[in-house]
This record gives sequence, C-alpha cells and structure tokens, in this order.
Amino acid sequence: MRPTPIVILLTALALSAPVLHAPALHAQETGTPAGTSPAESLPAITVSEVIARTLTDRVIASGLVAAVEEVQVAPLIEGQPLEALLADVGDTVAEGQVLAVLSRSSLELQKSEGLASLAAAKAVIAQGEASVVEAESSAADARRVADRTVLLREQGTAPQAQADTANANAVSAAARVAVARQSLESARAQLTLSEARLENVELQLSRTDVKAPVAGKIIARNARLGAIATAAGQPMFVLIRDGALELRADVAEADILRLKEGQPARLRAVGKGEALTGKVRLLEPTIDPVTRLGQARIEVSEPDLLRSGMFVEAEIIVAAREGLAVPMTALGSSADGIAVLRVRDGLVERVIVKTGIRDGAFVEIIDGLAAGDLVVAKAGAFVRAGDRINPMLDTGKTN
Repeated sequence: MRPTPIVILLTALALSAPVLHAPALHAQETGTPAGTSPAESLPAITVSEVIARTLTDRVIASGLVAAVEEVQVAPLIEGQPLEALLADVGDTVAEGQVLAVLSRSSLELQKSEGLASLAAAKAVIAQGEASVVEAESSAADARRVADRTVLLREQGTAPQAQADTANANAVSAAARVAVARQSLESARAQLTLSEARLENVELQLSRTDVKAPVAGKIIARNARLGAIATAAGQPMFVLIRDGALELRADVAEADILRLKEGQPARLRAVGKGEALTGKVRLLEPTIDPVTRLGQARIEVSEPDLLRSGMFVEAEIIVAAREGLAVPMTALGSSADGIAVLRVRDGLVERVIVKTGIRDGAFVEIIDGLAAGDLVVAKAGAFVRAGDRINPMLDTGKTN
C-alpha cells in the first residue's frame, strides 16, 4: 500500500525537529535549569551574622517640668500696708534679700509707747527698792524695841501692856517689809513685761522687710502696692529654691520597677536641638490606679535651658553593655521559648536562645549562639529546620 500524503508530511516534520541532548533531558527530569550548579539551584535566603555590639536598655517616658521645691513667701506681720516692691517675676534672689517693704508708722508709735512703759517700770522698781530698805529699817528698829521691852518686863520695870504694844509694832513692821518686797517683785515683773513688749515691737519692725527665706528664682508675684499685708490667701511671692527643676515623667507600670535612683537620662524638649542631661532623683512609691502609670522625678542638670511647665520626653538609661546581638526580625516564638533559625553549611537548624537587652532593631543573645553564627534574618521566611538554602549575608544588618 502506498503512503498517504498525511503520513509523508508527519514523517518529514519528525526528521526535521532538533534532537534533545542528554543535559537538557536531565534538566527536564530534575527541574534544574541547564548550565547551573546544585548550590545555585537552592533558594537564596537572607541571613545575618551574630556579632558583638554595644546595646542600651532604655525606658521612654514623658511629662512636665516642675520645680524641685517651691517656696511661698508670706508676710510675717498682719495689718500693715505694702509700701515698696523690690523684686519681680524672673528675678534671681539671694537668701535674706529684701523683696518688699511694709509700712513702719504704727509700729514706730508702739515702740515709743514701749520705751515709755519701760522707763516707768524702771522708776517703779527704784521706788520699790527704796520702800523695801525703809520697811526693813523700821522693822529692825521695832524688833529692837520689842526685845528691850520684853527684857524690862522680865526685870519688872515695864508693864505688860507696853511689852505687848512693842511686840505688835515689830510684827506690823515685818509685815510692811513683806508688802514692800512683793511690790518690788511686781514692779520687776512689769519691767520684764515692758521689755518683752518692746522686743515684740522691734521684731515686728524688722519683719516689715519681707525677705527671701532661701535663694532662688521668683516665678510668681501676687503682692500689690498699698495692699494690706496678710498671711491669708495667696502668698506675696513664690520662689523656685536654688532654681532647681525636675521632670515629673509618667512611666508605664511594666517599666517603673526597672528604674533606680541615680540612673542617667537624656531629655528632649520642643525647640531644643540637643538633648539635655539629667538623672533619676526620686521614684514615687505609688501607681495611679486609673492610668496605671508611675512617676519618676528626673533632676535637670541645666535648669536654665528649661521652664517650669514645659513638656519634655525622657530616655532613661537602665543598662548599657557589650553583647552578641541579632536583628529583632530573626526571633520567633514557640512553645519551647524564643528561637532562631541558624544556618551551618547551608543547612537550617532551629535553636532556642535566651535574650537580654532589646535596643532598636537588635536584641541581645545571652545564650544559644556564638559570635560569627549565621541566622535567618526573617523568622517568618518560608524556611524550616532541615532545609538546605543558599545563604545571602545581609551586610546592612551588621552596621
């Protein structure tokens, strides 16, 4: 039977097709592109090297600047009008510096009256001392007469009535001595009272000068010329003791127990390019039950660069040390703990690690890895323990 035209056409097409070489056939069977090595055919996975770096443990907090200690200045005497103001808001004053002056007119009159009373009391004392001397002399004379009359009565030369009269006169003279002495003590007491009143007036006169009890900066002045001085109501002046400021920073409940007094801090305020320095001065012992925040008081080392009431962010340095670190993205969690995927000779293995400080994009590895180990940079990559990969070192993660 002669071949049909269709059979002749198919035969010609088969003879004209290129012959597949053995490598191409092998490539089709294994799925590996022709001309590539087995290592190049493995999936390329980004890895990071475990290296030592300086890590810093920080607590971020924020709050308002306030005075470490506010001192209120009030008048120490009442009822005197204010005559002069010698200080204003923003002034830096020394301890004992006069800030305001009260009127002295009525107190000067009281001082004059006190001086007169003092002179009168001294005169009364002088009279009392003379009366005591006179009474004692009279009493001594009456006693001698009485003794002599008693002797004469015993001798029979003086009647009993005369002896009784002499004895009564002696008793009466002794009583006058007691009265004179009591009058003298009363005069002396009056002198002491006059001296005390005069000292009180002089003390009030000295207090007409309203002075700064401590050195510091004035942040408020409520005093007004002509106003009557009184300790009730608002203070005349408010000072920041020694100009010392602190940041009262709100700290999360989980972080407050990590802080200690004396830890350094970096402060950043609005409009300040460079960070200021400070240190934790005090940790308040309570947590707000509503906000669940604690408060740390951070002393400001350069208070002149801040103002009370400013909002400031603080970076409190809890710890800083050299340690092995890997990118945060390399960590994964499991039932056994925190794990990373370590790569050795292209083989992936799962390693449980113990972590420490977390600083930005890096985390400290305390146990489980050694310097120079390679770990999969992203724990979420489609890589499992036992896989073989082509590791590609990410140099950007080591800087």
